[in-house]
Amino acid sequence: RMLLASTRCVKKSGALRRCLSNKQGPVVLGSPQDSIFAKIVDKTIPATIVYEDEQALAFRDVAPVAPTHILVIPKKPIQGVSKVQPEDEGILGHCFWVARQVAEKEGLENGYRLVVNEGPHGQQTVPWLHIHLIGGKQLAWPPSRE
Repeated sequence: RMLLASTRCVKKSGALRRCLSNKQGPVVLGSPQDSIFAKIVDKTIPATIVYEDEQALAFRDVAPVAPTHILVIPKKPIQGVSKVQPEDEGILGHCFWVARQVAEKEGLENGYRLVVNEGPHGQQTVPWLHIHLIGGKQLAWPPSRE
């Protein structure tokens, strides 16, 4: 079972709760096959899918950081960039092509950002390689200033 340990909630003033971030970043436990993305790919949980073919799936992020925030994932379960194998080259290139197609469909002609998080220090929270397609507003650089 996939567990996320990136936040912990503590009681404050009785029933009031507040969540604190883990100073080391999110902790990813479990395998891609047990992740929420596996359930989205096999359609056992709903997602707002904006693109799908035999190799990839793109769906809206449930916690968007911009007006357009879509996740592009390979249907093949790859835990992250550090687990990519030579035979994954084609599917990863396809995912970037899908990101471009979705960006065009979403009207992001003024630009967008593609982000891939890897591991705890990279803030990866789901053990399945995914590309964040973020746009629809002027983005700051570095990203921490947004």
